[in-house]
Amino acid sequence: MSESLTTYDFLAGSNHTERATGSTTHMNSNHPSYFDSGAGGSIGSETMAVALIGPDEQRRKEAARALLSCGGTEVREYSAYPPTLDDVPRLLDQRNDIMLIDLDSNPEYALELVESICANASATVMVYSAKADPELLVRCMRAGAREFLTPPFAHNTMAEALVRANARRAAVRAPRKTGGRLLVFLGAKGGSGVTTLACNFAVSLAQESGQSTLLIDLDLPLGDAALNMGIVTEYSTVNALQEAGRLDAAFLNKLITKHSSGVSVLAAPGKFPQFHATNEAIDKLITVARQEFDNVIVDVGARLDLTDTSLFKEAFTIYLVTQAGIPELRNSNRLINQFFTVGSPKLEIVINRYEPRAMGVTDDAITKALTRPANWKIPNDYAAVRQMQNTATPLALGDSPVARLIKQMAISICGQRAAQPKKKGFKLFG
Repeated sequence: MSESLTTYDFLAGSNHTERATGSTTHMNSNHPSYFDSGAGGSIGSETMAVALIGPDEQRRKEAARALLSCGGTEVREYSAYPPTLDDVPRLLDQRNDIMLIDLDSNPEYALELVESICANASATVMVYSAKADPELLVRCMRAGAREFLTPPFAHNTMAEALVRANARRAAVRAPRKTGGRLLVFLGAKGGSGVTTLACNFAVSLAQESGQSTLLIDLDLPLGDAALNMGIVTEYSTVNALQEAGRLDAAFLNKLITKHSSGVSVLAAPGKFPQFHATNEAIDKLITVARQEFDNVIVDVGARLDLTDTSLFKEAFTIYLVTQAGIPELRNSNRLINQFFTVGSPKLEIVINRYEPRAMGVTDDAITKALTRPANWKIPNDYAAVRQMQNTATPLALGDSPVARLIKQMAISICGQRAAQPKKKGFKLFG
């Protein structure tokens, strides 16, 4: 095996050896490698491609020598940062396994570069700096960097970092299971009962299907799924969205809280966060969640600002929760006509707090307003819902009329047939 070292310059626009500045170094098979370094691991038989970006030549050459001393690597040096972040895709086209970036030449731009790479590539991003400043370490972590190295580069330290990068490469290349079902609960109007239905649906689906189920509260900043489930959480949806660059299955599992019913919950924060999530961060969260769980249920409240995310583009089913009042039906009509046309995700309409004899609106009028019949009519059971809120015990764990309807909704998703109620026969003696 041989490893090559070539220097490239973004400013020259060179991606070819003949136009590169610097020289190519070949390492023979007798060169010391990590296979016999005694560091407790192995890089593996397949060469790892490393992009080394460092304007400071002395530091860059030192890092290159440390990488090559471990063996099993092919290092490509870049003598300048990309001129703009718009040039990052060209860098990513090289399909490197590792991106090692010098922070000290331009710390602020380097951190932006790290964040951009982490958001758009599966490569392991490492950084190096002569300043082991705690604040800088935290910023690097938030940007998505996996390793923080400090020159002079010790052989064992570099070798261990490469082993961890190789393990991540194997995990990324491993075949992913088919994405889990994405089930979204959307309210036609605030106060429609979206969270109550989403929480109880999650519990029912987990129990009826026997599959892993995650409930994500995206009704930010005032989501109260945790309150409905009776759990106290240390981390929140905002933590996942803030760290989208480093979000993976392991990190997600550290953020969730497990409910006694078996449902995993990623709750909304307990305080008002000064944070606005990008569509890209939300899409990353949903992607990672679907790779890890069989069912991903998302409570978005009445947030229409999420219509351009994967929540609306990739949902298995969107449950539009409404009521039989004029404002709710009007909003529902507008939503259906604008967002749920031909080719859009499967839509199921849920009329919550349904009272056929007391609402003053006929079923025909409801169907006309919705442009289609409602799929589910959840009875109005104020006492049962109030008890759930007071005791923090999901309705789905009981046997109320509401619980039975939600159970039927869950069964329709997991493919089982709902149990038919027994017919009451005439009894001569009561």
